[in-house]
Amino acid sequence: MSRTQDSPPHARSWRDIPQQLKPRAMSAGGRRRVWRHSLRSVMAVLAIVLIGVVAWGVNEALQDPAPGGAARAADATPVKEIALATDGVLDQAWITRTLALPKAATLMELDLGKLRERLLASGQVHTATVARKFPSTLAVTLAERMPVARIMAQLADGSTRELLVARDGIVYEGAGYDPAIVNSLVWLDGVKLVRSQDRFQPIPGMEPVADLLAKARNEAPHLYATWKSVSLARLASDHELVVNSTVVEQVTFSAAVDFFRQLALLDLLVDTGQPLKDVNLAIGRASDADGSYQVPVTLATPPAPGTANPPAKAPAAAPKAGATDQPAPFFIPFNPPQKKNPREL
Repeated sequence: MSRTQDSPPHARSWRDIPQQLKPRAMSAGGRRRVWRHSLRSVMAVLAIVLIGVVAWGVNEALQDPAPGGAARAADATPVKEIALATDGVLDQAWITRTLALPKAATLMELDLGKLRERLLASGQVHTATVARKFPSTLAVTLAERMPVARIMAQLADGSTRELLVARDGIVYEGAGYDPAIVNSLVWLDGVKLVRSQDRFQPIPGMEPVADLLAKARNEAPHLYATWKSVSLARLASDHELVVNSTVVEQVTFSAAVDFFRQLALLDLLVDTGQPLKDVNLAIGRASDADGSYQVPVTLATPPAPGTANPPAKAPAAAPKAGATDQPAPFFIPFNPPQKKNPREL
């Protein structure tokens, strides 16, 4: 006979009990915390926007510094002072005359762009900055051109006037320079001035001219003091500059060769004491045989016997007899000197 064992019933736990409960509603304190957090986020965004607006306003104020009371004060106060800062020779009288401000004009009434154009129109001013300095000062900062040569120009009314030329070829009248400095400038020749409205167009090719004159003035002032004019007639075609001086009627320089080397050779030729009429340094050439340097030289007509000064030193090779009217080569041993002292040229 089989016996069937009864299985004990399955024990139930609390997980088997259906739990149909709704989530608990947020308390009032929780809602306040959420609102405070959201409010802080909104205030942070507003603060960032406000900082951006303030920064923009400060930038605008710096560009046109006349906010609020300053603007009202500027509108009521005439300009009392023009503060001039320049790297050249222009003075307070020139700036006052050129700007020609109305007596009762205030800073806010001035057109700074037009005032700047007046300053640049002279040609002597290379760059100009004009700014308001409240409540009643106009600040002007100038960078001036310096003359490297002078030229005689014919004006529209037919009269002639001495004008100055800067390194960049700008032609201008010039004001405030020492007359001794102006009189020491070399004259320009071989140049045709072209008028454009009320001014002359810049002279092309002035950079090599300025380099030659500056090199001669700084390295060989004893030679530069004898120079009267420099011609640009052959600069564009042959890259040559022709100088007229009181000791040599015509000296031709090559704009494609170092000017110091050519000046040193010219100094050697002048020191020979020979009456030089024409020296062409542009076509001189070195000799591979003995290291000498060959330069075509034309001698002037020698003075009467007994009146000529003895030469300072004899040339390395004397010119041939009867060659006083034709180019005669001098063969001069030449090694470019080191740039120790300008007088060593």
